[in-house]
Amino acid sequence: MLSHFFVLSPRGDTIISKDYRGDSPSGATEVLFRRTILWSTCHTAHGTVPPVFKVNDVTYIWVKKYGLMFACNTRFNLSPSLVIELLHRIVRVFKDYCGVLNEETIRKNFILMYELLDEVIDFGYPQGTSTELLKASVYNEPLLVDAQRLRVRPLSTKSTPSSSVHKPISGSKTTIGTSGLSRGKNEIFVDILEHVTMLFSPSGSLVNSTIDGCIQMKSYLSGNPELKLALNEDLVVGKRGAYGTVVLDDCNFHECVRLDDFETSRLLSFVPPEGEFVVLNYRCAGNFRVPFQVQPQIVETSPFQLEVTVLVRSEIPHTNYGSDVTMTIPCPRNTAGASGTAPSQAAIGHSIDYDAQSRKLVFRAKKFQGGAEITFRARITTSSVCTAQLRKEIGPISLTFEIPMYNLSNLQVKYLRIAEQSKDYNPYRWVRYITRSSSYVCRCG
Repeated sequence: MLSHFFVLSPRGDTIISKDYRGDSPSGATEVLFRRTILWSTCHTAHGTVPPVFKVNDVTYIWVKKYGLMFACNTRFNLSPSLVIELLHRIVRVFKDYCGVLNEETIRKNFILMYELLDEVIDFGYPQGTSTELLKASVYNEPLLVDAQRLRVRPLSTKSTPSSSVHKPISGSKTTIGTSGLSRGKNEIFVDILEHVTMLFSPSGSLVNSTIDGCIQMKSYLSGNPELKLALNEDLVVGKRGAYGTVVLDDCNFHECVRLDDFETSRLLSFVPPEGEFVVLNYRCAGNFRVPFQVQPQIVETSPFQLEVTVLVRSEIPHTNYGSDVTMTIPCPRNTAGASGTAPSQAAIGHSIDYDAQSRKLVFRAKKFQGGAEITFRARITTSSVCTAQLRKEIGPISLTFEIPMYNLSNLQVKYLRIAEQSKDYNPYRWVRYITRSSSYVCRCG
């Protein structure tokens, strides 16, 4: 059971605070904020702030979403994974009702936020996080905030078709009356999201690779019609298929999905609930097509200087590109200085920085076109003579990126239809594919 739920801004200001049991210590919000800010200085061996930690017999659990800290504390022995999942679901409920979730929308809709918290959690016990069920007991309407004015960054101009995805669920759906459909705009958004985990050896060969993906949907259809979603006919689940088939090691479906025709025709039937929900979660492992090939090389140019050369080659099709590509190279502990260069024509909007506090070289590119190559060169100056042990402290190299309209597993949505569609009912269907890096690492030696 939870004692206290609160939301903090990046500055540490308390935006929402709900004490459910009265046993939360005074200044709990300040304790969490100070611990997260000062964690790297107090725990030099572990620079990353953990999502769960304990202070004076009080356990603090927090997640960071949309630039805000959603946190809670408890004096009881709870499952951390359960509480983290609950926090993520509360964030999703907030976003469903507000459309755009940030500090301003929460401040403008704080009455609605507290009403939602009263329904989701009662005396510290979770009750329900279904947006569809909450609509029956939540009566406050959200105050809309313009997403464009708040500069909500889309995933890419190529993959974001409409700003309607930021609409709140309250009042967004129209109803079917006796005179026919109302004039509300019927839309449905489908995202195929994949998070890639890959590990490369120092020679650039692939050691292991996994994909964690999901089919996410947000519906603004009037009348709650039944939908039919068709996937690849050559989809194989749980066993290795023939060459060229799409193989998923395991998958799970939303509770609203009916699987009557899934085994025969890979067809999913469901009535979409209110708000954003995940139709399908899946995971697969194997030798996939590598989106970015990484080949590092370390050469000792002088007793006090090392030259690091990293060749990054984009293996995605020429019609696609990687956005917000960031490559990070950790440097040795006795690094006195470092600098790097990269061809200006290889990437659009690139920059190279050296963070002396964390001892990391960081290369950033806003756009990395498919089929292109970048040869990154960096010179690391050390305060002592270079040794074999010193060279081992370089790396591992990590990449973060996002590739719109592309996925590695080849899972495709063949069509999305309404089961009983009338002639005057033709909703807009928006489908996009997004691949993001989860852990993309290359060893240096």
